[in-house]
Amino acid sequence: MQSLDLSKFPKIELPRFVHIKQKFSRQKVEDIPGEVREKMAPHVKDLVGKRIAVGVGSRGVANIALITKTVVDALKEAGAIPFIIPVMGSHGGACAEGQAELIASFGICEETMGVPVDASMDVECIGELEPGFPIYVAKSALKADGIVIIPRIKPHTCFRGPIESGICKMLVIGLGKQMGADSVHSHGFASFTELIPKVGCMIAARVNILFAVALVENAFEDTYKIEVVPKADILSLEREKALLEEARRLMGRIMFDQFDVLIIDEIGKNISGDGQDPNVTGLYITKCVSGGPSFKKGVILDVTEESHGNANGVGMVDVTTRKLFDKIDYISMYTNVFTSTEVEAAKIPLVAATAEDAIRIAVKMCNGVNPGQHKIVWIKNTLELTDVLISEALLPEAMANADIEVISAPGALTFVNGEPQKDLI
Repeated sequence: MQSLDLSKFPKIELPRFVHIKQKFSRQKVEDIPGEVREKMAPHVKDLVGKRIAVGVGSRGVANIALITKTVVDALKEAGAIPFIIPVMGSHGGACAEGQAELIASFGICEETMGVPVDASMDVECIGELEPGFPIYVAKSALKADGIVIIPRIKPHTCFRGPIESGICKMLVIGLGKQMGADSVHSHGFASFTELIPKVGCMIAARVNILFAVALVENAFEDTYKIEVVPKADILSLEREKALLEEARRLMGRIMFDQFDVLIIDEIGKNISGDGQDPNVTGLYITKCVSGGPSFKKGVILDVTEESHGNANGVGMVDVTTRKLFDKIDYISMYTNVFTSTEVEAAKIPLVAATAEDAIRIAVKMCNGVNPGQHKIVWIKNTLELTDVLISEALLPEAMANADIEVISAPGALTFVNGEPQKDLI
C-alpha cells in the first residue's frame, strides 16, 4: 500500500514539547509470595490428592508469573495436584497452541511452574441462563476436583456496572473459552452490566470453584492488593464490588481534560484487551461507556511484541504507522473482534510512512489551531503514565496542577529516519 508523501505538501509545523511527570500513589505489596501464602492459608485445607485447575488469564497482569508460581506451590504443599489452564476466552487466536504460547510469553509454562499446562479449548454446556442462552465452561476445569482462578479486578473498557473486569468476567468469558465468550458477547456489551454477574454466579454455583486470588493494581502496574475471595463471597458479589471501586480510585489517568492530539507509542494485548485502556484515553469501542479526555485526533505508533501481531484497538485512532501495519496478524486480530462483535477496533486508520509523518498528519488535520500552538499529549502506553510529553501550549495547565511535576524546559523534537528522539525525557 502507499502512504502520503508529505514532501509534496507545505511543511507542517510541530510545537515544542515539555517533559512532565504525573504523580500517583506508589503503595504496593512488598512481599508478594508472603502475601499470597498468608491469604491462601485458611482456604487450602482438605486438598490432599485432589487435582486443582489454576486458571490464569492474560493482558499484562503485574507479577503474574510470580503469583501463579506461589499459588501452585502453596497448593502442592497442601497436598493438591495442581495444573494450569489458560482462561482467556478467544485470545491467542482461539486455539490451544496460541493460548499456551500467550501465557508462556508471561513466564507461565510447564518448565517455569513445575506443573502441566492444559490449554485445550474443549468446553461443556453446564446449562442455560434462559432458553437459547447456553453457558459453557472448559472441560479441563470441569474434570478437576477444584478450580482456583487468578483475576485482576479493574474497570472494564466496554461497559459500566458494579461488577466489571474481575472474578465474574474471568469465570464467564475466560473459563468459557471461545464458545463461552462468543455466547455471552452475542448479546452485546449493553447487556454485560446484568449478564456478567448473573452468569458468573451461575457458573460459580454449578462448578467446584474453591476461591479466586484477586489482584488490584496501582497506577504503576504494581500489585497493590491481593485478596483471596472464597466461593461464598464470589456468589455474594460484595467483595468484588468493593475491590472494583478501589481499583477505579487507584488507576492511572491523563491529567488533561481537553487537547488537540493524543499520541500513543504502543498498544498491545499485554496492555489492555482493547490494546489501550479506554478508561485512560476515552477511546471506547462501544457507546455503552464514556469518560476520559476529549481530543480531536489520535495517533498510535506501534504494537508490542507480546501482542504477536494482534493490533486490536488500532482502529480507534485516526493515524498509525507502516511499522505497526506491517506487524498485524489479521487472523488473531479478526478472531478477537469477531468474538467481541465490535469491529471498530480492527479497522485500519490512515497509514503514515513513519512516526514523524503520522504526528505531522494528525496535527495538520486539527482544524482551527494556529501553527505551533497545538495541545498534544504523548504517552508510552496506558499502563505507563508517569513520564509524559506535552506540547508547550499545555504548560500553564501543567504548572497549575499539584500532581504534575515539570521536568524540562520546552524544546524542539528531533527525528532520525522518521523516528522520534525524545531527548526531553
